[in-house]
Amino acid sequence: MQVQESATPTACMIVIGNEILSGRTQDKNLAWIAKELGELGVPLREARVIPDNKQVIIDTVNEMRSKYSYVFTSGGIGPTHDDITTECIAAAFNVAVQRSPQAETILTAHYGKENLNAARLKMADIPAGASLIMNPVSAAPGFKLENVYVMAGVPSILQAMFAGIKHELKGGAKILSRSIAAYVTEGVLAEQLTAIQNTTGDIDIGSYPFMRQNKLGTSLVVRGTDQAQLDKVYGQIRSMLLSLTPEVIEDDIAA
Repeated sequence: MQVQESATPTACMIVIGNEILSGRTQDKNLAWIAKELGELGVPLREARVIPDNKQVIIDTVNEMRSKYSYVFTSGGIGPTHDDITTECIAAAFNVAVQRSPQAETILTAHYGKENLNAARLKMADIPAGASLIMNPVSAAPGFKLENVYVMAGVPSILQAMFAGIKHELKGGAKILSRSIAAYVTEGVLAEQLTAIQNTTGDIDIGSYPFMRQNKLGTSLVVRGTDQAQLDKVYGQIRSMLLSLTPEVIEDDIAA
């Protein structure tokens, strides 16, 4: 399966776990990895939150790996019965799951041979052809297969894993941002904001309503890779807001 060619590398995040969808566990990985990828010049273009369901995982991975330069998954690579991500990734690539001698050595050193039971040994099984992603926090590795990076769901572990592979990601220009907010509702500024967006080219403007101290307002975030163009659009938005209210806040706080 070939990834579609793109001038700018792109990414997708697949969050796997019934506990996320049930609300029992709150995902903290998506926002973190989006910011990290942005620093590398790899925009996160899509995110999926899916259950621990074999066919759903297989179908989602196959769809996303053909659309994006990089696919990152979190969750489902532990030692319990519901940790099925590894077997699903193998099925998506139509390869077997096999014991990694390197992973087994790592787990043996971490747990001790006498404590390395069948459940823990399961974490040494990876799809054929995959390479390990090291885990300096709790030893059990993730893995990479072609453009799919499979990592743990625990935030501290995922972050440590990502630190070990980020150097191999090829990004484009760093994604820059500037932000500004005002106690003006979206309905009031929408028309002028649309006119600005229609002339910005590759600069993206995000509009996010908020309420603070019982007052409605809007945060506007400008994102792009060209600093001069970004500053120009930011200046237009700032002037527009000041024409509507003197109460401009959070001037130029990065988002």
